[in-house]
Amino acid sequence: MEPGEFIWSGGDVHIYSNHMQQVHTQLERDPYPLPQLKILRKPDSIFDYTYEDFTFENYEYHPGIKAPVAI
Repeated sequence: MEPGEFIWSGGDVHIYSNHMQQVHTQLERDPYPLPQLKILRKPDSIFDYTYEDFTFENYEYHPGIKAPVAI
């Protein structure tokens, strides 16, 4: 193993005590392979890109994990 770089940014990051089962469910999941970002059009200017110019291919996701509202 070689030393690398870990960059992370989080905001308002916390876990409520009544969400521990959901946290364990999330941590037990194996991540899917990363999708590919495809650029469908290459305009003359970077400012001319629109949302429709991009798409993800092979995007996979796990089902949502429901949790009660923490009060």
